[in-house]
Amino acid sequence: MTVRIEQDDQVAVITIDREQKLNALDYPTIRTLLAQLELIDSEDSIRAVILTGAGRRAFSAGADIPSLAASIAGGPERALREIVRRGHALTRRIEEFPKPVIVAVNGLAYGGGCEITEAAPLAIAAEHATFAKPEISLGFPPPFGGSQRLPRHVGRKRGLEMILTGDPIPAARAAELGLVNTVVPADELMGAARDLAARIIRHAPTAVAACLRAVTRGINLPIDEGLAIEAACFAATVPTDGVRTGLRRFLDRTAAAD
Repeated sequence: MTVRIEQDDQVAVITIDREQKLNALDYPTIRTLLAQLELIDSEDSIRAVILTGAGRRAFSAGADIPSLAASIAGGPERALREIVRRGHALTRRIEEFPKPVIVAVNGLAYGGGCEITEAAPLAIAAEHATFAKPEISLGFPPPFGGSQRLPRHVGRKRGLEMILTGDPIPAARAAELGLVNTVVPADELMGAARDLAARIIRHAPTAVAACLRAVTRGINLPIDEGLAIEAACFAATVPTDGVRTGLRRFLDRTAAAD
């Protein structure tokens, strides 16, 4: 089994478990990750996801190179079908997931591991974590969405520096660039991820999903189109229990203070 999942109260912890391969993403692992996310999406008792890697050396070293090489040897059509489509499916699913996905980067995040971090709405890194886009050393650009998401997150010039050099950056630099939310000592990583999840899921699930949808769908659109998405997401929450409960709680607290 290359992926482990456990539920801790309302939080699912998914662990990529190929420690001896630096948690590289072979095709069965990608398929299993997508299947687990599908199950979590349908399970109302799970409110948030923490995604991490086994061990302390790597979150994920990226695509499994032997698998990738075999696909490339089959020509462009096979490479697109087996590498790009699978990679895009995984990162898009993480990016558009209706529940918050927090990546806990427990070591190196290279290639596809970095692209998963870019796609996730939230990320926390251990102090020893490193991030890199080494695809150029293999002769091709990032195939899991990294050529598009990274420059959008960190800016064109800083993104291109990582993509064109392939050089790794430390966790502190990743936080400066906005690639991760924060950096913590390694032994505090999972606790910090769980704390962040708890601070989110204390709010109504309908509100959390609407916030995720509004930001994800609107972030790369012109402002007027983004505002229309924001309005639609707001309108969808108006008839929900989350709004009724939140407003009643606020009004009751205000009345008690008076």
